[in-house]
Amino acid sequence: MKKEKKDKKEENKFHKAYGALSNLSYIARQMWSHDKMTIGVVALYGFFTPVAAYLWTFMLKFVIDIVTKHDSVKKLISIIFITFIIQLICTLCQSYTWSQWWRPIGVRTAMLIKKNVKIMTLPFESLEDKDTMDCYEKATRACGGNQEGVEGMMHLLENASGDFFTVIAGLLIMGTLSVPVMAGMTVLAFLFFLVKDHTSKVNKEKVWDKLATWWRKDDYLFKTFSDFSFAKDIRMYSLKGYLINRYKEVSKERLSKAKEHEIRWWRCGLFGNIVWVIALIGIYAWLIYSVVNNGLTVGEFSLYLGSATTFFLFLGRLFDRLTELFARSREVDDFRSFMDLHESEKKKGECVPKYSTYEFTFEDVWFKYPKADDYALKGLNLTIKAGEKLAVVGLNGAGKSTFIKLLLKLYEPSKGRILLNGEDISKYDRDEYYKIFSPVFQDVWMFAFPLKSNISMAPVDETDEEKVKKCIKDAGMSKNVKKLKDGINTEVLKVIYDEGVDFSGGEKQKLALARALYKNGPVVVLDEPTAALDALAEAKLYEDFDRLVSGKTSVYISHRLSSTKFCDHVAMFKDGELAEYGTHDSLLEAGGPYSEMFNVQAKYYLEGGEENGDESFEAC
Repeated sequence: MKKEKKDKKEENKFHKAYGALSNLSYIARQMWSHDKMTIGVVALYGFFTPVAAYLWTFMLKFVIDIVTKHDSVKKLISIIFITFIIQLICTLCQSYTWSQWWRPIGVRTAMLIKKNVKIMTLPFESLEDKDTMDCYEKATRACGGNQEGVEGMMHLLENASGDFFTVIAGLLIMGTLSVPVMAGMTVLAFLFFLVKDHTSKVNKEKVWDKLATWWRKDDYLFKTFSDFSFAKDIRMYSLKGYLINRYKEVSKERLSKAKEHEIRWWRCGLFGNIVWVIALIGIYAWLIYSVVNNGLTVGEFSLYLGSATTFFLFLGRLFDRLTELFARSREVDDFRSFMDLHESEKKKGECVPKYSTYEFTFEDVWFKYPKADDYALKGLNLTIKAGEKLAVVGLNGAGKSTFIKLLLKLYEPSKGRILLNGEDISKYDRDEYYKIFSPVFQDVWMFAFPLKSNISMAPVDETDEEKVKKCIKDAGMSKNVKKLKDGINTEVLKVIYDEGVDFSGGEKQKLALARALYKNGPVVVLDEPTAALDALAEAKLYEDFDRLVSGKTSVYISHRLSSTKFCDHVAMFKDGELAEYGTHDSLLEAGGPYSEMFNVQAKYYLEGGEENGDESFEAC
């Protein structure tokens, strides 16, 4: 029982039901915040819609009365003229509101930007959590179209305002004819509303929520088909057939849900048609009865018939709006649920003091990945002294990258704590803490920015071009960049600019080093950025880079040991634990795991060492 309650609580973390009224208020606040005129458009449409809906019904009643009573033609012309002027005003106002369709798009775009900011500021570990990414996918769907989600609710506010006031006017008119007839029509419309709302709710739970994972799979496969980075493998290994079959398998789920969706709504529509026929029969029966027994005139018959039809039509539409409101509200729930993720935990941490030196201490640090059975890091006690060069080595899966992610505060320890100059880093603001590091990761990604912004990681107008050029030179990329037509102003990738350029793996690694040099943080971290190089080239690159960042606290990670000899200390990880710690020479003498691993790899970085010793950094 306790476990079920816990699971339910955890589930609510990723999906909250805020309620239709709360979501209406939320959307109205967004409209007011980003474009106040959207509220004015809603009010204008709500006022003129009922006028336009009943105008000609009243005009027809007056015309019939004038004709049957043989009143003057002048009176008839006056009524027609007045009706025409009112209709013209209504048409112009409604036309203006329709021409403002772009305003909700602007509000949705502003909300979309907020969502994008949110995903980029979530704790890093959240991006590896399936529930978080499904929550993000549903939030994306909630602001991905004109008629769905957040923008759909904005249009709904406008349309519902017109329908609401039209129904109110209809109630006043029909109330003068027969309260029971009016009540009966209302009950029939309400029954249809209940059926449609139930259909919408079931569809959301059994179709669209279930498809959240499918959208993610479909998006991945679609990108794989056209992503340049996959193109070579697809062609060289003839993966086309396999990928298409995978896509067909994934598409079966979508087709099945589409069939379920359509059948459910067909049944709902059939019920609605039956209700409409019953309502028409009731209206005609009562009007004919009133003509025969209550002296209802022809003009009044025309007025009530037209009004009743308009009333029932708009009443049904208003209930449709309620159905749509609950459907859109559930989608807005998705958006708000994502936007509220971690908000209760969010607090501005302290700024990191500007120290002259930076020393880090891991005190009995344990870390377990979400939903993992075992700890990836176990009882780590380690100090990285100020200005020290630490080599972190071990086989794949030993815990090296986890150690770095904890050091960088991308993850928080499950147990234990990490200290910076004796202070727990958990109290520091993440963004402020990130500023002290110049990291280079194994996977080097270029952004669709100008090359100089890819180095500075800042807007063009905030980039120091001379500093960019110096960092590119120090990283050994000057010759390559000089060959580019626009030099450091060259656009990177062809995603946004057709003439954008891409770089080879080795060039990207050097540009990543230039990026770290430009940031010039007091602590340098290299997390296997040279994994594609051979052992000797890696060692040479690390040593040359170390000379460029001399005096900084530096951490060099590798599963090879070619980068360890120039470091002050070596931390050997194995199975998530610190297996050995010491200098390169002391660990060799100890004859433990480090020594064994070094001897196995020795032939790769001892052979030809003298021959490669004079290679320049640019040759790496």
